[in-house]
Amino acid sequence: MTVLSQTYIPTLKSITDAANCVEEVVTKTPLMRSFTYSKRFEAEVFLKREDLQQVRSYKIRGAFNKISSLSEAQKEKGIVCASAGNHAQGVALACERLQIQGTIVMPATTPNQKVEQVKMFGGDWITTVLVGDSFDDAYAHAKKTCEQEGKVFIHPFDDEKIIEGQATVGLEMVTQATKPLDYVFVPVGGGGLIAGLSSAFYHLSPKTKIIGIEPEGAPAMQVSLSRKHNTTLENIDKFVDGAAVQRVGDLNFAIAQQFVHQIVTVPEGKICQTILDLYNLDAIVVEPAGALTLAALDQFEEEIKGKNVACVVSGSNNDITRTAEITERALLYRGLKHYFIIKFPQRAGALKEFVAEILGPNDDITHFEYSKKTSREQGPAIVGIELKNSEDLEPLVDRMHQRGFFGEYLNDKPELFGFLV
Repeated sequence: MTVLSQTYIPTLKSITDAANCVEEVVTKTPLMRSFTYSKRFEAEVFLKREDLQQVRSYKIRGAFNKISSLSEAQKEKGIVCASAGNHAQGVALACERLQIQGTIVMPATTPNQKVEQVKMFGGDWITTVLVGDSFDDAYAHAKKTCEQEGKVFIHPFDDEKIIEGQATVGLEMVTQATKPLDYVFVPVGGGGLIAGLSSAFYHLSPKTKIIGIEPEGAPAMQVSLSRKHNTTLENIDKFVDGAAVQRVGDLNFAIAQQFVHQIVTVPEGKICQTILDLYNLDAIVVEPAGALTLAALDQFEEEIKGKNVACVVSGSNNDITRTAEITERALLYRGLKHYFIIKFPQRAGALKEFVAEILGPNDDITHFEYSKKTSREQGPAIVGIELKNSEDLEPLVDRMHQRGFFGEYLNDKPELFGFLV
């Protein structure tokens, strides 16, 4: 492996120093064997449980390491960050532990549960500011605040001290593994975690293959590596909020170019199914980004058979109000949920006929909405149908056509489908 001399790489000393720095606030999370996934993939699969941190994600590592490194003058002036998620909670706890005043800027759309979590961890040492509709709005406001008040901005991922703090995840994994790890799967958002972790493995276990996982709707690192320059995506799917960024960090991209073996993506619907599987089979609660690595394992099924594999479970800050959407996306991914525009024939008993003779014995109507407010019975309806088996779809559509009920299939029309899911 050739290391470019001009590229910043965390040294083993800097990573060890970070580990000593964060020791007082970070839980040394277990690297636990997963019976479920080990059996499924005929491999030794271990989970690095960063969801068990006090702030329920690895983000406290980088935040605490960065804020601890500030000069006394910088600490006196206070810090600012922009985040609607895990970084905000990590910064808040770091401010409380180090007794530094912090301003945490979040979009006005941030769920109240997350705002309250930030306040709980930060206590009297932080001020929350809600502004704008997106992270970009919050980021712009935070940077402006720093310029006006001379405060230090705590970047969520593109910073040397942040990267070194996140590298302590990798340091722990190397020391916890009873045998050398053949593969390590790492979720990728802005790239701070994979940059730090891959650096630690470069120093201590260079033969380990580091695989990065991104959501299909936000493949910023994959696109950047394929183009050989850091690329800003125009549009992304923000569903996997802990890993959906338009541009990865420049420092992180440069490190990933050298130390990351491969980047793959996973459909958002598959991530949702993995969230449900982890809860139902192992009683583990994760956020969408926390399920990324396990959702990608089947892409490497033959490669990892008989190998020692570790997956970073990065966080568990999942809002319970998202459960319905997660379930819906999982059903859609598995081909069990379908939406149609149904044209009911103008004859008496058409709706009864549809239910009794068009639907299969195991099919359920889960959504029904007439498209017209007046003369509803003479207009088409939007109907959502949940199937027991995905192969039941084609016979269902055939029956609709034969009886004159079929209007339009909506699942493959994103401009219309977006109004339903």
